[in-house]
Amino acid sequence: MNTQLPRLLAGFTLSLLAASVPAQEPAPRMALRVCQDPNNMPFSNLAAEGIENRIAQLFGRELGLPVSYYSFPQRMNFVRNTLKFKLPDQDYPCDIIMGVPVGFDQVALTQPYYRSSYALVLAPRKGLESVHTADEFLALPTAQRESLRIGVYDRSPASQWLMAHGLLAQGVPYPMLSPKPEQYPGEIIEKDLAQGKIDAAVVWGPIAGYFSKRSKPEQGGPLRSIALASEPGVRFDYAMAMGVRYGEREWKAQIEALIVKHQEEIRRILLEFNVPLLELPPQQMAEMQSPSGEKRP
Repeated sequence: MNTQLPRLLAGFTLSLLAASVPAQEPAPRMALRVCQDPNNMPFSNLAAEGIENRIAQLFGRELGLPVSYYSFPQRMNFVRNTLKFKLPDQDYPCDIIMGVPVGFDQVALTQPYYRSSYALVLAPRKGLESVHTADEFLALPTAQRESLRIGVYDRSPASQWLMAHGLLAQGVPYPMLSPKPEQYPGEIIEKDLAQGKIDAAVVWGPIAGYFSKRSKPEQGGPLRSIALASEPGVRFDYAMAMGVRYGEREWKAQIEALIVKHQEEIRRILLEFNVPLLELPPQQMAEMQSPSGEKRP
């Protein structure tokens, strides 16, 4: 006798019952609920001053919805504690993450809406005033290069770049995931580089562009940001998308339609924050013209 038969029949019966119950329409959205880091400029903050806040506000106006935020520090388990967080008999606290790197597999990714690269930020001291390209920086006399202190976040492409060019001894490592809630990535520029604790920094482009533009070093002129090109063994450029929960195909398609419709407004916001922008690859540009279905990357 097949001892599994009763279990199989029970499962089949439950499947039929489930199929006979009409699917419920999702409740109408009362707000554009955004998952955000509360202290992560130039992307987001509690005052809603960041790039992602501005884009969310743009989308909210288009949808005719107020924008609300559920804030949680963007450290480990950010997605689990925001987009996927749900208590029994309660709704999710937020429905979209406004900035997710393409290739991130914990969320359903929209098509990308911009692409940027890491950048080298220089302070006007130690003979760096005349450096305008990465090649000029790498071509500095050995003694001059060895005198520099270059800030990088550990385990980032910046560390690989230092290693590739014999600059590890000049590297000043910073923890990528700080447990301190008051810490923000731009501190490496706004505080340490501007105040002379380091002479250069290699950070993600939007951070480099925003903080180099607004910082006022105590000595000399303004900080300068130089976009870095990817090279063999070191990838600096990444495309950014938005992320929603898997299975929410209609919501994802709605967001993608907004990305397509508001390409120019999004670009203007990014440029206002001094983000170094690169062209999206042809395939991704094609996706910008035709919103795609949900695919797990």
